[in-house]
Amino acid sequence: MASVTFEKATRVFDGQERPAVDAIDLAIEDGEFLVLVGPSGCGKSTTLRMLAGLEDVDSGRLLIGDRDVTHLASKDRDIAMVFQNYALYPHMTVAENMGFALKIARVPKAEIRTRVEEAAAILDLTPYLDRKPKALSGGQRQRVAMGRAIVRSPQVFLMDEPLSNLDAKLRVQTRTQIAALQRRLGTTTVYVTHDQVEAMTMGDRVAVMDAGVLQQVATPREIYDRPANVFVAGFLGSPAMNLLELPVVDGGVRLGDALVPIERSVLERVDGTVTLGVRPENLGISEQGLPITVSVVEETGADAYLYGHTENLTENLVARTDWRRPPEKGSHIRLAPLDLADVHVFDPATGHRL
Repeated sequence: MASVTFEKATRVFDGQERPAVDAIDLAIEDGEFLVLVGPSGCGKSTTLRMLAGLEDVDSGRLLIGDRDVTHLASKDRDIAMVFQNYALYPHMTVAENMGFALKIARVPKAEIRTRVEEAAAILDLTPYLDRKPKALSGGQRQRVAMGRAIVRSPQVFLMDEPLSNLDAKLRVQTRTQIAALQRRLGTTTVYVTHDQVEAMTMGDRVAVMDAGVLQQVATPREIYDRPANVFVAGFLGSPAMNLLELPVVDGGVRLGDALVPIERSVLERVDGTVTLGVRPENLGISEQGLPITVSVVEETGADAYLYGHTENLTENLVARTDWRRPPEKGSHIRLAPLDLADVHVFDPATGHRL
């Protein structure tokens, strides 16, 4: 096991002026499960591939433990990678797939068999060791790919969207298994996903990226409760946080006919407007607030979400409501924050949290 450190690590692809990964500084602790999350094209997979040795580092350094691996070949970095498409050999059995890297490393046959059987027991793959990949389900193939990484006992696991090919139910089941397995093995793990639910439920910490730049690194709870900027606030959370640009008035900001009080020291740092953020679960129907017309009501069983619009704002508002008595489509209501402690305030010019 080992820590992982990115020191101003940068990657610029040929013909591109803007870096795909821009001077990332990131320290991952020994045994930590860190999730890199962001929209498509944000640089998260490139960051992982730089650590794996599959992409060059144009400037900066990468360290695994105290060892500088910036220019080492992949095979010399003591890492194991789990790919999105499993990358199994179709002509080999499960046992042969799991033990192939050990065979190449000239590990004795008896030790290979022992390590494969131990990994298979951990992953509930023992009954399938003599099968070929085509005889397995998607979830079983993904576990074989995990087993191939486990038998190598690497210092670091790297996982590049390993669940994206699975259906929704199997994805939930498998992400639980991966998180539990990582905690059991205690191996430092860097996991890439575009799925914010995976990020929030699996990671010890979450690193949010956008346009090649690291936006925030924190625990899932801290990122949810105190997003560093408008991008993080709008990206993490489902449905997304309501973000409204509102004029500053004496004592706060005006939300319809309701005053949302904000500290004077915060208001003095902006020029006339602020971006107010309220998550759907913290926005409720009220006698005073922003008048909206309900456009859609989504009933998900235990929850109901209403989507509404108002003449004064271009943004639709989303609020979680009582699933037993949701408002009807086309009805007119007012929305206001349920608790002022759950209101987030951002600078509209920079997007940074105030």
